[in-house]
Amino acid sequence: MGGQTLIERIIKRGDIYYAELNPVIGSEQGGTRPVLIILNDTGDRHSPTVIVAAITSKLYSKAKLPTHAAVKDSEILEKNSVVLLEQIRTIDKQRLKEFVGTS
Repeated sequence: MGGQTLIERIIKRGDIYYAELNPVIGSEQGGTRPVLIILNDTGDRHSPTVIVAAITSKLYSKAKLPTHAAVKDSEILEKNSVVLLEQIRTIDKQRLKEFVGTS
């Protein structure tokens, strides 16, 4: 894993970070989990917020939806995972914790 903090790195589309997503309401993904940065690089540089998609490794508990993108045999993530593209949200960059890698 990358291990860099947000201060040491410029955020770019395709990066994966751990983010603190609590508090949540209803069916939103929560907790500290990996997220995929999906905002364009220009927006990432100039905005205090970033658009992310939640990632889960709990494949057995998720229905296979057309909005899921598999991440298999990755050197970036420790387990096979799924990007939950139905779980897109805008978060403040302060929610980003540890840089994991770039997809």
